This record gives sequence, structure tokens and C-alpha cells, in this order.
Amino acid sequence: MSGHRDYDIPFVGLKPGEHVYEYEVGDKFFTDRPEQEFSSIRAKVRLVLDKHTAFMQLCFEIGGEAEISCDRCGNPLTVDLWDEFRLVVKMADDPDRLNEMDEDPDLFYISRTESHLNVEDWLYEFTLLSIPAQRFCPPDEDGEPKCDPAALDLLRKMEEQAEEQEMKPDIWKGLDKFRNS
Repeated sequence: MSGHRDYDIPFVGLKPGEHVYEYEVGDKFFTDRPEQEFSSIRAKVRLVLDKHTAFMQLCFEIGGEAEISCDRCGNPLTVDLWDEFRLVVKMADDPDRLNEMDEDPDLFYISRTESHLNVEDWLYEFTLLSIPAQRFCPPDEDGEPKCDPAALDLLRKMEEQAEEQEMKPDIWKGLDKFRNS
């Protein structure tokens, strides 16, 4: 339980202005979370908290790399992580109701009585969002993907079979006339 306190920021005693926090996000960070699609991750997160009187602006800057499988052939590959996320945290009397009602994902409410801000869930979410959506083996000198040739052959055969299926006459075509009867 004490590990979760590493992600608490005691903002009450902070002076207005920018404050910088740095976090290392590795495989250990994800052990209590659902299984992920990467096998290894090494990310550094720089959090800039800009404190104002009634709100705080948070900027998460994520960099690093993750080991993941190619979407095309399944080969292991290393992808770079880089992204930046901004979030505004406002203080309110009824934060739960406001968080449910407000549809802005970049705005979060906390109680006026709070003294600490836990950023663990945001670190998790933003680190996952920094992983590229499409992951392919890099191209070789000729511009061809360095994917596993056997996997590429199998994909080509499957594509050809799909095209053949489209060319066959549709055996269900005549049933359309019965749809509205």
C-alpha cells in the first residue's frame, strides 16, 4: 500500500507556480494492472504541475520505449514512446457529481478538502496512450517491411481467398425480395 503513496502530491503546501515531478514507469508499475500487450516498458514521465489558487494545470511528458509485437507478423520490436498530455484539476464542493456530469476528459474535479493529488491512474493511462496504435516492422533499404516472410505469405494467401469469395455469386442474393414481405 505504501507504494501508492509514491504518486501522491501534497499540493496544499505548494506555492503558486510550476513544480516538476519525475517518475520512472517500468514493468513493476503494471504488475497490479490488467495484462498488457507489451512485454517490457521503460518510460520516464515528467510532470509539470502549475498551481493556481482554485485549480492546477498538469502537463505529463512521456518518453521511453516498449517491447511489443508487430501487428502484421508478430515479430518482436521496440517502439518509442513519446507524447504529452494536459489536464486541469479544479477544486469543487461536489467533485464526484461534477466528474460524472462533465464530459471534458481534460478536466477533473477534486474536493476542496483534499490535501494530496494522486497521479497514479493518470500515469498508467497516459503511458498506455503513448504507445503507438499501429506497430509494424521498419522497412528495409528497398522500402519493403522486414516482417517474417512466412507471415507475409500467409497474409497474401488469405487476401487472395477473400477476393475469390467476393467474386463468387452471392447465394443469398434472391432472399432480398422476401425482406419486406
